Amino acid sequence: MPTTNKNPIAIVTGGSRGLGRATVEALARRGVPSIFTYHTNKSAADEVVESVQRSGARAVALQLDTGDTQAFPAFAEEIRRVLREWGTEHFNYLVNMAGTSHEGLFGKVTEEDFDAAYRVHAKGPFFLTQTLLPLIADGGRIVNISSGLTRFAYPGRITYAAMKGAVEVMTHYMAKELGARRIAVNTVAPGAIQTDFSGGIVRDNPDVAHHIAETTALGRPGLPDDIGPMIASLLSEDNRWVNAQRIEVSGGQAI
Repeated sequence: MPTTNKNPIAIVTGGSRGLGRATVEALARRGVPSIFTYHTNKSAADEVVESVQRSGARAVALQLDTGDTQAFPAFAEEIRRVLREWGTEHFNYLVNMAGTSHEGLFGKVTEEDFDAAYRVHAKGPFFLTQTLLPLIADGGRIVNISSGLTRFAYPGRITYAAMKGAVEVMTHYMAKELGARRIAVNTVAPGAIQTDFSGGIVRDNPDVAHHIAETTALGRPGLPDDIGPMIASLLSEDNRWVNAQRIEVSGGQAI
């Protein structure tokens, strides 16, 4: 089976914005090329490709709805095509970043709301990783994205947090079952970050930002560049012995 090489390649879902973009750009600064996905905003994806190219690395943006498992086989073929163009058959890093926010108090969440969150945040990463497994090099790395909301609770976040809890359990089982191929699997759980997620509430609402700062040990909300470089570091050989872990990156929120 193939093994991790000196020129690793990453796949990052949701790489056109927010934490995904920060991850793609952080990998580029380390010389790691990325194949990343976007959902609908091609112009934002093109901006990321240009940013990566200015760093001297390569990037390709592919459209994917990570909540649509029927699209995964065709997506895998697109990955194969790009890899062939890059002179290889396998990639090394997979970051399951893509996601959407889901708000609603427990008593108000509909079955439709629940299923929508499930498709994107639980079913999607499960079956996308399964589909891409033949293309991941032995000795590779997988990072699944969870949330600080699996540890601390805010009203209206139950559906999103429940799906992220499933991701954390999934990570443990992936790490166990993929260990024979020396593939390390970890969860990164960001705290509140100033992005456009949830309508940009942490970034754009001063009251929310102040509350987060007051309840975070390091005294401010997080930024995308607090997360992207951390993920790039976790994927590197420096962290090769880290496996089956939930790593919260929240500045000490709600401790």
